Amino acid sequence: MADKIIQLKNVTYSYPLTKKPALQEISLEIEKGKLYGIVGSNGSGKTTLCITICGYATTFEKGEMTGEVLIKGKKLEDYEEGEVSRMTGYVLQNPFSQISGVRNTVFEEIAYGLENLGVDPEEMEGRVVGIAQKTNIEHLLLKNPYELSGGQQQRVALASVLVLDPEILVIDEPTSQLDPDGTESIFKVIETLKAEGKTILLVEHKMDLLAEYADAIIVLEEGRCIAAGITKDILGDAEMEKHGVQLPQMSSIFNKLKTAGIDFGTIPITYDEAIMLLRRRKEGVS
Repeated sequence: MADKIIQLKNVTYSYPLTKKPALQEISLEIEKGKLYGIVGSNGSGKTTLCITICGYATTFEKGEMTGEVLIKGKKLEDYEEGEVSRMTGYVLQNPFSQISGVRNTVFEEIAYGLENLGVDPEEMEGRVVGIAQKTNIEHLLLKNPYELSGGQQQRVALASVLVLDPEILVIDEPTSQLDPDGTESIFKVIETLKAEGKTILLVEHKMDLLAEYADAIIVLEEGRCIAAGITKDILGDAEMEKHGVQLPQMSSIFNKLKTAGIDFGTIPITYDEAIMLLRRRKEGVS
């Protein structure tokens, strides 16, 4: 039986002074060690789901929530102050909002959370340098965080969370300000974190990368979870486009072929899957 590290049971959440809930009757089970892509159109509730899982929706936003959020089988409200934040690392969509503003170098910025936890200086240095290498920002360690580009700041924000070594990572659009090379490097970091056993919830619009890396997909629409399941099942389903989900390129092409009467029996969602399918078709014909 799979280990359910996060559970949402009929969760509805409303921000203060709003009439319509941002989340409505969400029920989900998140398995330990897997990477979940969270997708949906703008305003579908993706960021709200993230902050609700981390406990920030009620503690910082001060909204009203009904239902239950459980981390490792225990309700959020039953944890002592600070316990949940040690288990869950949250990387904000806007890196500028995550940089503390009280440290003069990237090294100090990444180390800030470790300082607050009272980590030994020698250990702290090793952890900061190690995470800088992992996120490819070692060359930025002596620079001022506010002198960096948006993409570089995004890497620093990610590093400042990863250095705390949380077992759950909630990451909101980490590649929004990165070029293709930077995007690929971030996904390689995420792949490494998954291999280390981290549980990752990732909000991302780049569907081809989600198709390659995610184990499962959660689809939100107007605050409701309208689909959740294995990545291939969700991102291969042409019906998802009706709900504001852009399909991966290969999925879109092969769904169009199917509509035109050319059915391969399955819908590939990655380039490698498509090549394999075409080779099998060719071998079958020959």
